[in-house]
Amino acid sequence: MTCIELKNVTYTYPLSKTPCISHADLVIEKGKFYAVIGANGSGKTTLCNIIRGFIPEFYQGELEGSVILDGKNLNEYTLGELAPKIGYVFQNPFNQITGARDNVYEEIAYGLENLGVPVDTIRKKVEEVMEITNTVYLAKKNPFELSGGQQQRVALASVLALEPDIFVIDEPTSQLDPKETERVFDIIDRMKKMGKTIILVEHKIELIAEYADDVIVLENGCVIRSGEKHEVLSDLSLIEKGIDLPQTVLLADELQKKGISVDEKIITKEEMAQQLKNLIGR
Repeated sequence: MTCIELKNVTYTYPLSKTPCISHADLVIEKGKFYAVIGANGSGKTTLCNIIRGFIPEFYQGELEGSVILDGKNLNEYTLGELAPKIGYVFQNPFNQITGARDNVYEEIAYGLENLGVPVDTIRKKVEEVMEITNTVYLAKKNPFELSGGQQQRVALASVLALEPDIFVIDEPTSQLDPKETERVFDIIDRMKKMGKTIILVEHKIELIAEYADDVIVLENGCVIRSGEKHEVLSDLSLIEKGIDLPQTVLLADELQKKGISVDEKIITKEEMAQQLKNLIGR
């Protein structure tokens, strides 16, 4: 089922002569995990802002084409109507934390309080999302005294508490160490298993290969590839576009060059490990 569709979308920032997003056509299906990749400056964050309705309402500029959400043009929604439908997680969690409350529990509850949700319901939802995001032990701590990874999990929890169906997440692990990065991806994976639609901008290609369903590739504001992750991430021509590919794809290519037959479109470590076991067992 389609939940978001971009039809020939072109966007140009104010005072800019060239579009940042050019003639983009995309179909986002409900309940799938999409990773958006591309070199710096390729338009990834701009695409996110278009999808969440901040362009052109907040950033102004000229938007052409149409963005359809649940069968209705995005410009027919107010930002207040979009907020419960599309949750947004910033690259820097510091920008997400409101500072209106002095502990994590109340920070996560803050958005629900603003919506007038009954107290008993707030307690239940906050406790649920704190379990999902592994933030229970942080409940009484000041959000601004947490590590970057802990803050990012609190940011995810505060958005998840609002129960949007769609999450747009912009490079949430760019400032995190490997351990916290894995924790964030685990949370996102759990969100997907809850039926949420995920649109994630991320550079960590190995984790994209492991967790995503589909991959969208941007170059200079144009969608140059979009599809199932094995099809996209095994495309060696993307290297020429400055796109990193999984190490397993590069290894498979080297093995092929040496005359060792391996299955095509191996993109994860687990798939390569199984392939090597099969080769050794022959």
